[in-house]
Amino acid sequence: MIDLVMLFLLVVCALVAIHIKDLLGSAVLLSAYSLIMAVVWTRLNAVDVAFTEASVGAGITTVLLIAAISRTARGEELMPRARHVLPGFVIIVVTAAVLIWGTLDMPDFADPNAPANLHVAPRYIEHSAEETGVINMVTAVLASYRGYDTLGETTVIFTAGLGVILLLRGRKR
Repeated sequence: MIDLVMLFLLVVCALVAIHIKDLLGSAVLLSAYSLIMAVVWTRLNAVDVAFTEASVGAGITTVLLIAAISRTARGEELMPRARHVLPGFVIIVVTAAVLIWGTLDMPDFADPNAPANLHVAPRYIEHSAEETGVINMVTAVLASYRGYDTLGETTVIFTAGLGVILLLRGRKR
């Protein structure tokens, strides 16, 4: 039941954030969306993803959005309605169809016979402590086995933050 409530809250936050004209209100709603997603990830036992979602999605992103809004107009200008919505709608439908088609080959959720559960997970469980010297398996996977991936993600976040800071800094006149 709680999962349905969280799904409902996610949909409401997303729809209201899209339709609201106040950009600050939209930023706050998107922050709430990230916090709810952090709870969803926690319920799926992906605590590391939940921590990242809470810190980056609800924390840093919200601060950057509020900083950007403080340097720009707070409201959205009213524009005439677009008459040509069909191309955008077609792109959305095709993208959704491709994404759904791509999930058909995936193993069932929590399937004990999934390849990740038969090959990758046992390897990490049995050999991570001796291969990495780290007792905590999650830390061993993130820091040792997926070190370059984690470094890449950190670099992307740092570059995005640096870009926003450079865009928002005051110009000397």
